[in-house]
Amino acid sequence: MQLYDHPDNPVPAGAVCQQVTTPDGIRLRTARWMPDRSPLKGTVTLLQGRAEFIEKYFETVADLRARGFAVVTFDWRGQGGSERLLANPYRGHVDDFADFVTDLDTVMDKVSLASMPGPHHVLAHSTGGAVLLLAAGRLRTRIERAVLSAPLIGLGKVGLPQGLICPLSAVLSAIGFGTAFVPGGKARLDIPFEGNPLTSDEFRFRRNAAVLSAHPELEVGGPTIDWLAAACRAMKRFFEPDFGPSLQLPVLLVASTGDQVVSPRASERFARQTRSCRYVEIAGARHELLMEDDFHRDQFLAAFDAFVSDGEPAGAWSL
Repeated sequence: MQLYDHPDNPVPAGAVCQQVTTPDGIRLRTARWMPDRSPLKGTVTLLQGRAEFIEKYFETVADLRARGFAVVTFDWRGQGGSERLLANPYRGHVDDFADFVTDLDTVMDKVSLASMPGPHHVLAHSTGGAVLLLAAGRLRTRIERAVLSAPLIGLGKVGLPQGLICPLSAVLSAIGFGTAFVPGGKARLDIPFEGNPLTSDEFRFRRNAAVLSAHPELEVGGPTIDWLAAACRAMKRFFEPDFGPSLQLPVLLVASTGDQVVSPRASERFARQTRSCRYVEIAGARHELLMEDDFHRDQFLAAFDAFVSDGEPAGAWSL
């Protein structure tokens, strides 16, 4: 396992790329960096979204290191440079989000807590945010704070409504179609920049596409029905009566008002029923806040700094 360099996306200096193996035998690609300035502020473990890869976050790694943080990141099972789970490596698959929690536990135990300085924080995007929430009970004594970018708490305005998608995916999974692509899914996403739901920043969009063009082995296409059914079970869990009140980890949820992939209203609703959560909206931003234009991205980083770096309790803001 290695990290891939690209002229528009060089590997940040000082990277240590390491393979770790989960208790159920899945090989994960991880990377870590020490900060490039002092004083040392601790370590941020960076959790990707679905179908992402370490290289996509090199710019964010540089931003965090410049702030005095060490950084750990990794590819979830089934994507990026980690072990794929199906014969068709382009199907984004997982049986249950508990498997992603196992990935996170493994990296925290074998890399973040084993090798990197405290205090420890988490920065998580989309699916990574959902996994962080599922793992928050066991992480409360190991990390100080978590910042979630457009977390997968509810589905956005894509395709059928969530109230139809979730029962349908459960039925299709139960009758044996779990490893098939979701309807309309395909091996390569090939989303054009024009009208894309992810970012309004053309340079960052094309930079990520160029990395995948040079290294197609990092790419994942559409999710499988099992992946979608697992996501639905996780989203249902977030709104069960005991979940919000039991969450004690300080969490900042940052939503994008222009997000079509996940629901900002679901994040707001979750934050309002969860005492340890704070909620921020960034007006006009699309789903991938850390890949957005500087105007929106800088607002996200300012919220991160206030909540983590400066220890500010944040409150319920709107940016």
